Amino acid sequence: MKSFAELTEREILAVAISSEEEDSRIYMAFAEDLAERYPSSSKVFELMAEEETQHRHALLEMYEQRFGKILPPIRREDVKGFLKRRPIWLTKNLPLETIRSEAENMEFQAARFYAKAASQTTDVNIRKLLADLSEVEKGHERNAGRLQTTILTEEVRGEEDKTSQRVFVLQYVQPGLAGLMDGSVSTLAPLFAAAFATHHNWETFLVGLAASIGAGISMGFAEALSDDGALTGRGSPWLRGGISGIMTTLGGLGHTLPYLVPDTVPNAFWYATAIAGLVVFVELWVIAWIRMKYMDTPFLQAVFQIVLGGGIVLAIGILIGGA
Repeated sequence: MKSFAELTEREILAVAISSEEEDSRIYMAFAEDLAERYPSSSKVFELMAEEETQHRHALLEMYEQRFGKILPPIRREDVKGFLKRRPIWLTKNLPLETIRSEAENMEFQAARFYAKAASQTTDVNIRKLLADLSEVEKGHERNAGRLQTTILTEEVRGEEDKTSQRVFVLQYVQPGLAGLMDGSVSTLAPLFAAAFATHHNWETFLVGLAASIGAGISMGFAEALSDDGALTGRGSPWLRGGISGIMTTLGGLGHTLPYLVPDTVPNAFWYATAIAGLVVFVELWVIAWIRMKYMDTPFLQAVFQIVLGGGIVLAIGILIGGA
């Protein structure tokens, strides 16, 4: 790889031309990804892609006037420490803010590139050329801001924020909540059955650990295989499966960990059971709060459904274990 300081003026222009072309394709990829979810923001990126194409044509015309028609086969990946683009556009259903942040990064890096290229050039004509290119990029930044102001009105931004909230709930909250509910409730019966059957903390902990991990794996695969997210907009199936599996495991481990209290401690079983019961109470109320906040479930209804259901499962586990 060549360092930036080693590039000739011809190579700098060639890299700039290929960079503008690639950035145009990146913006079009963003526009395509956002088209269904955020059509107004998609239009902004389409126009930004068109501007990048115009910049490439201007650069190419300048290059041909100075160096001819043959471009050296050099790209920004061939230059040490040069512009680096994270390939996030290969991921579908990216959050809108992630895409906007990446676009701001791209514009900032391009502006720095032209400024640095102009500062290290000794040829007066080339320096002027690069300074003009720097102004083009600054104009691009201003145009990007103007486009967002014109197209993304306050009303449109409000609608897109609502869409973003729905996407967040679909892709993260729903699978996480389903996992937390399953882990917190389904592991109660085997855990407390083992606890009251053995009155030994270590054996109870092992049962709870196995139940939590097993439930996490089961829920993770069930969520990942439920749908691919293409039609529902629920995002990557493996991301949802991972979230659901992790939250299921954590939900079970919450009331399992108290049974790590050593059996040598006086009244260790009752001490651990009291802590586990308190954890269960907190878990069920947290689940009810999440359902109220993100799933538009009335709080009292959520409390009734979750706390009552969890209490029944807990009582069944105690009854079976004490039989």
